[in-house]
Amino acid sequence: MAEALHAGLGWPVALTILAVSFASSFITAAFGIGGGAVMLAVLATLLPAPAIIPVHGIVQFGSNIGRAALLLKYLHLAVVGPFLGGALIGVGLGGMFVVQLDPAVIQVSVGLFILWSILTTPPAFMRRSGAVAGGISSFLTMFFGGTGPFVAAYVKTLKLDRLAHVSTHSTLMTIQHLLKTLAFGLLGFAFSAWAGLITLLIVFGFLGTVAGRHVLTRIDEKRFRFALNLILTVLAARLIYAGGMALWATPQMAGG
Repeated sequence: MAEALHAGLGWPVALTILAVSFASSFITAAFGIGGGAVMLAVLATLLPAPAIIPVHGIVQFGSNIGRAALLLKYLHLAVVGPFLGGALIGVGLGGMFVVQLDPAVIQVSVGLFILWSILTTPPAFMRRSGAVAGGISSFLTMFFGGTGPFVAAYVKTLKLDRLAHVSTHSTLMTIQHLLKTLAFGLLGFAFSAWAGLITLLIVFGFLGTVAGRHVLTRIDEKRFRFALNLILTVLAARLIYAGGMALWATPQMAGG
């Protein structure tokens, strides 16, 4: 029974991931973004490679659906339908690809897009492109996993208040992670072997969401926007740096 709960990783590793699940959900609930990337980074360090993106996807589904439920009345409903349509296409296309995209190229591209959304005024079509945002981010999530900042950058163009921003972002990410989880199940990933740990991670994530919501309802709009832009900038810089270093190392390894 105990081994089923920690999926064979051992309790020290499992407890570390559970603590990160709580902290990452707290970060996202309080500041709108960032927790998913933190969770992905930790899972990439502690889980077997084939399990990283599928497990991250279903845990983030659990985290986001709890956050979306708590903030449902603030949802900007108009973008949900177009995003869902785009996400269905993106996940479907991503699941059909046998050769994975170069993660380094995706990291740099997503990082640059995030910086662009922060430093410039996005064109008007960005506010009407829920289907495009859903399609591109859902395609990328099949290979890269952590596309929360990409979706947050789209939601940011809608210029919602902090509660509507977090509610809408959580709902869109719930859709994306659900579709991704279904796709990986169809592709043969054995979620049952991770069921115990995944359940605990979702529970701890929900507790983190409840705690983070109290911060969200008390922080003012100016501080929220500053925190959101700061977190997005740090995440973008990390993605560009990691992707750039990987791209730089590839020819070095080939040459020598």
